[in-house]
Amino acid sequence: MTRWLVAAVLAAVPAARSLVLAQSKTLEQGAHRMEITLERLEKTGWHAIDPGLVLSQGDRVRFRFHTNFNGFLYVTNYSSSGKYEQLFPRTETGENNQIAARREYQVPATSSVFKIAGPAGYETVYWLVSPTRLTAPAATPASKPLALSPRCDDAILKARGDCIDSSAGLKLIPREADLPQDLAQAADDSRRELLFLRQENRAVIASPEPLTGPVVYEFRLAHR
Repeated sequence: MTRWLVAAVLAAVPAARSLVLAQSKTLEQGAHRMEITLERLEKTGWHAIDPGLVLSQGDRVRFRFHTNFNGFLYVTNYSSSGKYEQLFPRTETGENNQIAARREYQVPATSSVFKIAGPAGYETVYWLVSPTRLTAPAATPASKPLALSPRCDDAILKARGDCIDSSAGLKLIPREADLPQDLAQAADDSRRELLFLRQENRAVIASPEPLTGPVVYEFRLAHR
């Protein structure tokens, strides 16, 4: 092995080790930290995708979620047809909504998938996370969905060939959003406490201080 090749290998080892250590410490940043990865079922299996990717009718997607703290989780989807559906826990399967630090959870559950259907627009997935147990969010009647259509970012489309909608992905709840009372209160707390970050295909939510109550945020799925 030539000198320059040996030197290159030796230089790469600490760099690779630093990358692994950085990834292993991702959940150590911030007193309370949550991560969401969006995956789509493709011919070769489940693959992480850009949170802003504009999906197509019939696409099957799911989320992977984990935190660095113990707590409780409720996930509700507000579809482009104006209907609410609870994705986690699934009451019909008797799922427990308690979550443990550094354990990965799949939403919906392993036996289910989230299939894209309905009018073109956005599926708005609400994530309610609390360090303490709560009663289940109140049932919400169907209402009028957002009258918006997904739009491709031309710069990304030209560079990567992907239709990426910058308004999709992880978002703060808009102040004008029409929410059930329990979600509305948590949304107000979220605006004061949470930081939103992107790390590759992962959406990261961090609280500089330990959470003292529930917070809620939304993840928009754009689709044709």
